[in-house]
Amino acid sequence: MSPLLIAALLCSLLAVSTSAPVQFSPQDGFSQHVELAKSLTKKLLSEIPTVHHSCVGAEGLSLEPSAEAKNLEYIMAALAIPAAPRLAPISETHTPAMSLGRISEGLQLHQHLLQEVKEKLKCSEKLTPLLADLRDLSAQVHKVQQLAQLTPSEPQVQSSSLSSRLTGDYEVQVATHLILQQLRSFGQDVFRSLRHILTHSALGA
Repeated sequence: MSPLLIAALLCSLLAVSTSAPVQFSPQDGFSQHVELAKSLTKKLLSEIPTVHHSCVGAEGLSLEPSAEAKNLEYIMAALAIPAAPRLAPISETHTPAMSLGRISEGLQLHQHLLQEVKEKLKCSEKLTPLLADLRDLSAQVHKVQQLAQLTPSEPQVQSSSLSSRLTGDYEVQVATHLILQQLRSFGQDVFRSLRHILTHSALGA
């Protein structure tokens, strides 16, 4: 085979390899680790009401939506708590890889926010198990990404400077309430996303 022909073949192979899309190709054990992540998410969700009850005693601050929430709008705006990443159903435009990346980002964000309010809370020890479970779930999602043959990227969580805006006990209680409320909603989305990812991988898509 002539050198020119070999060079042409190598160029063709290189073009194919660089143009091929990244495949979602789970390895053995993937489903078990996604199931474990789902279990950790469920455990996290079950703990949130208990932590909220222990740490948030101000009247009108309920995990469930209430009329009193309208009265908190000015404090909510002043606290400027970052929103959780949006998790959409698996589709052609929202892939399992994107979901896992946003789950990881959201877990890191809430670890950071809870750590900030923990420094101001009188019941800080109540947050310790919840933070530990967040770290465990984050590590498990990292493992799922590896088994899906994805390269986990370390989320860049910018400092929200929330602690500097917590100037009084009421602001601390409102911030804790809002973070736990957001974490519960995000956790519910995480559970649904993991279920969709599991179904997607089972279909061999």
